Amino acid sequence: MKKTDVVAALAALAQDNRLDVFRLLVEAGPEGMPAGAVATALDLAPNTLTFHFDRLRTAGLVTVRRDGRSMIYAAQFETMNSLLGYLTDNCCGGVPCAPAVECKPARRRAKIPA
Repeated sequence: MKKTDVVAALAALAQDNRLDVFRLLVEAGPEGMPAGAVATALDLAPNTLTFHFDRLRTAGLVTVRRDGRSMIYAAQFETMNSLLGYLTDNCCGGVPCAPAVECKPARRRAKIPA
């Protein structure tokens, strides 16, 4: 991952609503969530959420796909793993440590609204 991409990703995550959105999408896993479900879960207005999604997409942290009339957003786990790898590249004397191990989507604890 290039330094400019790292800076863009960190800048996108350096806002509380966007960080909440990204964490929720990570929890949702690779299948993602409809924009409306994200808005409901985080109590965000749709126009505000659109702005945050655009910043996260520009940074390569989320993707979007259309499913009928719904827009489904999903975390880009490859980008997240690259970011973590960049941040921990020299950790532990160059020996891979726990944070640098490839991340997998978290198991759901509660059903996420669809």
